[in-house]
Amino acid sequence: MSLIQASAIFLALISAIGWLNLKFARLPSSVAMLGAGIVAAGVLLAAQTFIGPFWGFNDVRSMVGSLNFSDTVLDYLLGLLLFASGMQVDLRELQRRRVAVWTLATVGVLVSTALVGLGVWEAARLLHLQLTLPWALAFGALISPTDAISVLGAMRSGAVSKRLGAVLQGEALFNDGVGVVVFTAALVFAVSGTAPHPAQTAGSVLLEAGGGLVLGAASAWLVAMLMRAIDDFVVEVTATLALALGVYVSAGLLHFSGPIAAAAAGMIMGEFGIKRSMSEQSRRYVEGFWDLVDQILNAVLFLLLGLQVFVLPFEFDEIGLWAAATVLAVLARLIVVLPWAVYFRLRHEERGAALVLTWGGLRGAISLALALSLPAGPYRDTVLGMTFVVVVFSVSAQSLTFTALARWLRGRGAEPAA
Repeated sequence: MSLIQASAIFLALISAIGWLNLKFARLPSSVAMLGAGIVAAGVLLAAQTFIGPFWGFNDVRSMVGSLNFSDTVLDYLLGLLLFASGMQVDLRELQRRRVAVWTLATVGVLVSTALVGLGVWEAARLLHLQLTLPWALAFGALISPTDAISVLGAMRSGAVSKRLGAVLQGEALFNDGVGVVVFTAALVFAVSGTAPHPAQTAGSVLLEAGGGLVLGAASAWLVAMLMRAIDDFVVEVTATLALALGVYVSAGLLHFSGPIAAAAAGMIMGEFGIKRSMSEQSRRYVEGFWDLVDQILNAVLFLLLGLQVFVLPFEFDEIGLWAAATVLAVLARLIVVLPWAVYFRLRHEERGAALVLTWGGLRGAISLALALSLPAGPYRDTVLGMTFVVVVFSVSAQSLTFTALARWLRGRGAEPAA
């Protein structure tokens, strides 16, 4: 299937699902798209099982399989989505919370990787399932980063205070790059049996994260300064698109973190480009363009995520391990954020900070994309099953209840404090 054919099919599906959701369900777009994908795949699989082969089933399954989810997310969608998400961050508030953001995005990912990995390994042993420690750590690494795309969707309700919102958004934007480095080290350990050197892994994290941050911020600042000399919304929209794609691709070529470069570029462009270097007309067009890109690509992403039911190899004797992985992911998140939650409670009187930071740490499509990039091996299917279940739980259960939880903790719908 050609790119234009696939694009036409998915845009038609997204439009139809979006219309039905707005008319009848009014769920968050990500939940609606994910649910539609899972239901569609489930209905076709059930029909194939109970009715037998029928026209079109293999074509649909082949189409979903041919659209490599891992490559689609990591190579094409992620840079644009993180740039769009970065533009919506309050940079000044993020600077005030930079210590919390960076410790959670770095140390937090490492601690969560160890906690989830060790916990899943022990759970598999108790359930008499085969899973080695290196592969369990690889799962811990890919499931520990929170997803900026899912987090931003949950944050739009405004039920969370600015300080906690900045922490959740900033952490989610930056821990993807850190998570990829940790995941790569854990994967080498799983495949080769050679344990990564802690100092070398830490050095890689600092180099890739720091390089991506500098590249993205410097490039965006330069583009923002150049925009001051012109006033043409077509050129300015095109320049931001070129910036988003350019820093993501360039970071990869330089062995820096592409996700961090794109997120940093988006934040600097949002603050110094859109707010300070554009006319009102250009600002409306640029913001409208990136809001449209964000909404459409998010819809594509979560629809594809749901349709992965077609191609993922589920082993139903591992249901106990799936449940254990889901609980461990949430518990590890609670342990990681607890010190900062105590700080915000004592220093800023933030009620329920631990629950907000824990339940707001959503996992998303990036985790599944990393899982699908795993090489063939005896434990790949086990890791894929755990990842899909944790991500679906996070995108559905956590995101659907997050706003209500945050409002309840802040006083039954009271306005969030600054």
